[in-house]
Amino acid sequence: MNNNLSLTLKEKLDSVIRNVPDFPKPGIQFKDITPIFLDAKLCDEIADYIINSFLHNHGKIDAICAIESRGFFIGMLIANKLGIPLFPVRKAGKLPAKTRAYTYYLEYGTATLEIHTGVVKPNWNIMIHDDILATGGTAMAAAELVKAEGGKVAGFSFIATLDFLKGRDKILPYSGNLVTAVAFE
Repeated sequence: MNNNLSLTLKEKLDSVIRNVPDFPKPGIQFKDITPIFLDAKLCDEIADYIINSFLHNHGKIDAICAIESRGFFIGMLIANKLGIPLFPVRKAGKLPAKTRAYTYYLEYGTATLEIHTGVVKPNWNIMIHDDILATGGTAMAAAELVKAEGGKVAGFSFIATLDFLKGRDKILPYSGNLVTAVAFE
C-alpha cells in the first residue's frame, strides 16, 4: 500500500519543502520548494488544489500572471488546465519587447519587475501566482503592474505562505482573495 495516498497535500508539502539556512544571506531561513518539481503528480495535485479553491471561492479568472521564476512552473500548469493565457512578470532586463517596470523592497534588498506592455486585456480578471508569499513585495509589485496595464487583480495563489512575515498585509489592498497550498506560521 502506498502511504502517500493517505497524506494530505499539506503533509506532502511539509515533507518535501526543505529549509536552507543563511540563504541568500545570513539570517534568512529559505524555504526551498524545488524538490516539489521532482514529483509530477504532486505538481498536478498542487495545481488542481489551487484551481478548485480559487474558482470555488473567488470566481472566474481570465489569465494567470506568473512571477519569475518558480511561479512559472505551477502557473503554467494552472493556465493550461483552465485553457487561459499566462503572461510572465520578470526581473528587469529579461523581457525582449517594450515593458513597464515597478521597483519594490523585499526582505533582503530591492528589486525591479517588468511586464510586457499590451499583454493584459482591459478589465481582465488576473490571478497572480508565485511560489511563496514572504513579505509580499513581489506579489504587490506584480499587482501594481497588472493594474497599470488595465487588468483587475482577482486574487493571488501560492504554493506556500510564510505567514510570520506578514506578506498578506501588503497584498490585501489589491485583493483579499488568496489561495495557498500550505502556510508556515
